[in-house]
Amino acid sequence: MDWVDRIGRRIRLRDLHVLLAVAESGSMSKASAQLAVSHPVVSKTILQLEQSLGVQLFERSTRGVQLTPYGAVLLNCGVAVFDEMRQGLKQLEAIADPAAGELRIGCPEITMAALLPAIIEQFSKRYPRVRLHVELVQTALLQFQELRERKIDLLIGRIPQTTANDLKSEMLFAEPFLVVAGKSSKWARRKGLKLADLLLEPWALPPYDSVPGQLILQIFQAAKLQLPQPTIVTLSGQLTVTLVAGGGFVGLLPASVAKFNTKRAGLKILPIKLPTVHVAASIVTVKNRTPSPTARLFINCVRDVARSIAAEN
Repeated sequence: MDWVDRIGRRIRLRDLHVLLAVAESGSMSKASAQLAVSHPVVSKTILQLEQSLGVQLFERSTRGVQLTPYGAVLLNCGVAVFDEMRQGLKQLEAIADPAAGELRIGCPEITMAALLPAIIEQFSKRYPRVRLHVELVQTALLQFQELRERKIDLLIGRIPQTTANDLKSEMLFAEPFLVVAGKSSKWARRKGLKLADLLLEPWALPPYDSVPGQLILQIFQAAKLQLPQPTIVTLSGQLTVTLVAGGGFVGLLPASVAKFNTKRAGLKILPIKLPTVHVAASIVTVKNRTPSPTARLFINCVRDVARSIAAEN
């Protein structure tokens, strides 16, 4: 098939727009009403597409139309084309005024509990006209589909440096874990504590096969201690903080999360020396995908906040 003669000159964005409308509505008459054009225009557009490609795109019946396998392939192409166009227009707007754009950020709950509020506070002061959309993503299980599908522009989370080949990870800082209890806990005023003293206590911990769980497993192994069997197994940082603050559980949290919640939630950092195991906070983007100017402003702000946190640790 000669692309220039059979496709390049004959398939226009308007044709793909009509195809999408017909596929979504399941009817050429409904598509014509949706597009505010006549029924013959829609029918002719689809027919010309089929003639240009030499395949049938829709099965016609008295109940409407249904995509053929050929039509489904072209529909996916059309969706990708319009998504690229939307992204391009957003970038054009951002280039014109990056301080007034939109940005979609993905992060796990534990990042929302400490690191992200500090970043947003600074960023919003600098760029009050930028609208931020924050999406909850499960980075502890190394799930990055939202990023690949452009549902979010970047990820911030406690993610290992080694990720999938199509992703790029920039480490912001690495920090230790701290043992935490509630301020009303019997352990809050104890001195000379060791990790072994808490082995039989009710623990709230992430699953050991998750990213944070693997790091916690290393802590107990390095201390030559048997792994505790946690009473609560959860990836929810907020649930862990709430349960521990209530006084009935103990837990392990990244240093910045633990410190952020000492006053806010009533946590007590226990004076227990742990083996040196650090958890990294990183920005993750897609390789070979240029961040928008607005995204670059946000990333610079993230780096500034990360430097201050790293200095504290």
